[in-house]
Amino acid sequence: MIQYFVILLDDTSVSFCHYDNKRIERRLMPLEILKAGILYGMKENLNIQFVYPDYELPKEYGEVIESIDHVKIKPASKHEGADVVVFDGLKNTCNVQIKKDVSYVVRMSKREIFDSYDLVIRLLENTGRLNIVLTDVETFTDDDFKMYDIALSELSKKICQMYVDGKSPQLNILTDRMMLGKMNNCGAGDTTITFAPDGGFYICPAFYLCDDGYAIGDIANGLDIKNEQLYKLDHAPLCRHCDAYQCRRCVWLNRKTTLEVNTPSHEQCVISHLERNASRKLLMEIRKHGEFLPNSEDIRLINYLDPFDVRDNF
Repeated sequence: MIQYFVILLDDTSVSFCHYDNKRIERRLMPLEILKAGILYGMKENLNIQFVYPDYELPKEYGEVIESIDHVKIKPASKHEGADVVVFDGLKNTCNVQIKKDVSYVVRMSKREIFDSYDLVIRLLENTGRLNIVLTDVETFTDDDFKMYDIALSELSKKICQMYVDGKSPQLNILTDRMMLGKMNNCGAGDTTITFAPDGGFYICPAFYLCDDGYAIGDIANGLDIKNEQLYKLDHAPLCRHCDAYQCRRCVWLNRKTTLEVNTPSHEQCVISHLERNASRKLLMEIRKHGEFLPNSEDIRLINYLDPFDVRDNF
């Protein structure tokens, strides 16, 4: 059931996930289409998330946006009033005053997290919530997996100490799995849809912005998701048996790398299981210092990194 409604205010709205937005020509959503989108969200009782571009919107847009409860997702360059601030690259995080009551997303390459995880810790120490999004998942090699595992281990050491010091850092790739008892994926096409400046509905922003994307209806004729079951967890042969609950299970990456929206790539699975295993170790380390999440289930030991390798056991 759809619960979240992402509204891209412009073709150049900031990317907050794996996809790159390479569009540079502004295309602001017409005001009447924006009003129609908000009305749709209200009628369907959806949680609305506005995704902003890198420029100030006209005053009348602000008035319409403020007519309904919502979440603002903004690029770091226009972060004032944002609920979620998005950075492109770790280096750009040094130029913004970090606030505890704001969530932050850092889109970064594998090389950045391999070389600069100390900057991740510095950012995490000053905010309540930090999400890391890797922008080149499909390029990971066996050597990269080893480097990522090392980076997760180093980050875990710092996070463990922060918990011991009485802090409660939230870093999606390490702490989320400790708190979860079931899948908490992106939900694109299942619990979340996107509304674009052309008045169309899309599975997610990537399906609007990429060259081979497709619409799933429009504001005039309503939502029309073909084969909608394919976006649901129970129709994902590998994912429905998996306990890497923090995995984003990105359907855009799935389609890009395997040509199937419900089948993840080897790279996406291994990365998620490296995170899962690092979370397991982190949880065990924190519990050495006192009672922590006493009602949560232990993360079990597994002997694989890609569920495809043990598919016959499911």
